[in-house]
Amino acid sequence: MDNLSELLKKIKNKPSVYLGKASIICLQAFLSGYNVAQYQLGVSLKKENALDGFQEWIQKKFNIDSSQSWANIILFFSQDEKDALNSFFELFEEFCHTKAGESGKVRTAHPTRI
Repeated sequence: MDNLSELLKKIKNKPSVYLGKASIICLQAFLSGYNVAQYQLGVSLKKENALDGFQEWIQKKFNIDSSQSWANIILFFSQDEKDALNSFFELFEEFCHTKAGESGKVRTAHPTRI
């Protein structure tokens, strides 16, 4: 598990400590700042992180073909920012399980039925 996954767990448990308030837009801003800080510190951006592919997955899940961010898509389908933040963590967990399933798939040939 990478540092970002660990950080997201901490944010989930105490969002107001990290974000100021329970808000998906604050989370998105926090994560943007996190990426900028990594870049400033010289952390390689080539290293895969937990959110790689999340934008595309959210677009596919909600059948959205636009340039809206994952945060805005989730917010659109939520009651408010707090609900959207809670939805993010549920969706992120589902995404991680899907991603883990794809990387762990073993392709087997299925017998042909006669």
